[in-house]
Parts: sequence; structure tokens; C-alpha cells
Amino acid sequence: MVSSFLSGCASTSSNGSAPLNQGNWPICSLIGGLAGGGLGSIESSAWAAGGAAAGAIVGGLICYVQDGDADGDGVFDRRDDCPNTPAGATVDSRGCPQRTYPQATTEAPPAPPQDEVIVLSDMGNVLFAFDSAELTSTAKEQLVAVANRLNGANLVGAKVIGHTDSVGSDQYNQGLSERRARSVADFLAGQGVPADKLSTEGRGESQPVADNETDAGRAQNRRVEIQVDR
Repeated sequence: MVSSFLSGCASTSSNGSAPLNQGNWPICSLIGGLAGGGLGSIESSAWAAGGAAAGAIVGGLICYVQDGDADGDGVFDRRDDCPNTPAGATVDSRGCPQRTYPQATTEAPPAPPQDEVIVLSDMGNVLFAFDSAELTSTAKEQLVAVANRLNGANLVGAKVIGHTDSVGSDQYNQGLSERRARSVADFLAGQGVPADKLSTEGRGESQPVADNETDAGRAQNRRVEIQVDR
């Protein structure tokens, strides 16, 4: 009867709410002793003393082996290595706060190199001396910047294409466009762009981008295109 009584009192100890558990086993012994002594006295005083002793031992043991959860972390006190865990903390099997590790960040892969077309025209900046393939100082400044871009990129190849306006014969303009394309490619090679990755082509006046009947249109048509393959 003593055992049944104490077991019932401690039956909720698994979630830490039991009134009788490891921390207060002396109270359990006292209750067990009183209950055992009272029951034993029905027979005799000798039975009362024995019952009290037996009740105290049994009560203390029952209460001691109960697992409470004083900090409410879900780990029984008997196995809790960290008994004062803050409420709501996530704990491991020993009742200690779980270690958290920063989530590894995955860097997005770099964007693949993009092909492009670089266009230099006489629009506002004269590229060549009149009727010549000789580069002007303005053209050289622009091409230095272009060379830096090509040298700093994963360059597969670059084709330099020369264009002219419609002044002059088709044959003459075709040759002039070829010479101007070669002049640009030679300058880029002199700036460190690998010569074996440079090619040239002249298209004369065959591909205008503006009206050749106006000065502004002809200036746009006098141009060099650099098709960059990356």
C-alpha cells in the first residue's frame, strides 16, 4: 500500500511536475514511514516500528528513482548535465544547449563571360587621318582602354572590322577599310592583346548604319567594330 501510494504521487515525474522526486526524497521517506507505521500499529507496536522503517526505506527509494525535469527541457534530471537550461532552449541528449553552427553560404557561380561588340566611330572623335589608316591620338586613347578590357577578360578571340562611308569607289573603300582594321589590330597587339587572337576584316561601304547623304551619317559609317568572343 505504501508503494502504491508513493508511486501514484510520483507518477507524473517524467515531465518534472511530480511533487515527489529525487530532490525531495526525504519527504517521501517521512510519508512512507508514517504510512508504514500507521498500518503496522494495527497489529502491534512491534509491527508499527517495523512498518515505519520499511515504509521510510521504500518511500525514499521510490521517490529517489523518479526522474524529474526541474528546468523543463525534456531531459530527466538524473541524466541532465546542464540542470539550469533556459526555458525554450534546444538541448541535446545530455540536457545541454545544442551547438549551432553558421550555415555555410554557397556563392553563386560567376556569370559566364559575355560576347560583345565594341564600336568606335568618327562621330565626335576622328579615328583616322583623312584618307588614311593612320590612327589619331584620340583613337589611340580609346584603344588603350579597349586593350585593357581585352587583356582583363577571358578572351577567346577578337575580330576587328573596318567600315567606311560612301565617298570614293567601292574598291578603294574596301581596301581602306581593310588597312584601317589592320592598323587597329596592330595597335591592340602592341598593348599586350595576344596577336594570335586578333583577326581583321574590311567591309568597305557595304554596311552603313546611317545616311551617307549627311555629314553626321557619314561620320557614323566611318567606324571600326571589334567583335569580342569570350
